[in-house]
Amino acid sequence: MNTHTIALIPGDGIGRDMTAAAWSVLQKAAGKYGFELKGTEFPWSCAFYKETGAMMPANGIEILRGFDAILLGAVGWPAEVPDSVSLHGLLLPIRKSFVQFANIRPHRLLPGVEGPLKATQFDILCIRENTEGEYSGAGGRIHQGSSDEVAVETSIFTRRGVERILRFAFEQARSRRGKLASVTKSNAQKYSMVFWDDVTRELSAEYPDVEVTSYHIDAMAARMVMAPESLDVVVASNLFGDILTDLGAAIQGGLGFAASANINPERNAPSMFEPVHGSAPDIAHLGIANPIATVWSGAMMLDHLGEKEAATTIMKAVEATTASGIGSVPGKDRTDAITSALLAAI
Repeated sequence: MNTHTIALIPGDGIGRDMTAAAWSVLQKAAGKYGFELKGTEFPWSCAFYKETGAMMPANGIEILRGFDAILLGAVGWPAEVPDSVSLHGLLLPIRKSFVQFANIRPHRLLPGVEGPLKATQFDILCIRENTEGEYSGAGGRIHQGSSDEVAVETSIFTRRGVERILRFAFEQARSRRGKLASVTKSNAQKYSMVFWDDVTRELSAEYPDVEVTSYHIDAMAARMVMAPESLDVVVASNLFGDILTDLGAAIQGGLGFAASANINPERNAPSMFEPVHGSAPDIAHLGIANPIATVWSGAMMLDHLGEKEAATTIMKAVEATTASGIGSVPGKDRTDAITSALLAAI
């Protein structure tokens, strides 16, 4: 029997309930297909920060390194811990330390889910560069609090980093419908984004079977609203990818359906899987959050671990559940009811 070790980080707010719900679904699928998921839970969160002064222990990265994958619930409690602290104290160190340079977010309407657009048939896979670019953390502030205060934040784009995320995106497009949209703002950012466009053109020669088009970020934001069905794989920098994927979540019906994977394609460190809805303090502990985003992220995790039949079964269960009207409308069904329907479908 295959055994996969999973680090569970439920985090804050609804993250705890969403992780518990997804874990029960994953365990059900594991039992059905004859493999074992061995989970170890870690309390690293904003509550942990308030107790210890850190989002995770000093040796947290080394603790996680021994696991096959990481399932994260949600992190953040801005009323008590600034988002800049929670993000730079947990998520970004994990992504960077384990070289999870490819952030993958699927955007499509599940059966029975109504999005805000007239378009109902679209299937977009967004690939976001995940370890450098605009979120490199290079910069600083001086003369704080004075009229002479200066804040500098420098984006870092390396040839290695840009080439590997673009190559990853080309490979994804090759395995799907053969279309790649590369997103920059090279008319205004004449160094980093022109560099990105140049590398895109260079690599396109190696992928003659992939139709590649370069877009400016503003034009891509409009296209995702006006003609989402025209898009297949979209690749962008850390900041632009972050923005576009939240737009993608909106057109697919909301953050309750937004799954993601932080992938180390070389597989020499664990990858991390997480919903992108945040901890939702306003509805935490009300039992009404939708676990589908976390379940979908868990299915992506099983696919990454080689348990493709189980991953496919979970996604079919998700589709059957929303098609029946359960979990398809935000706030209509309780977390427990959605989870029970998913388990029954499996």
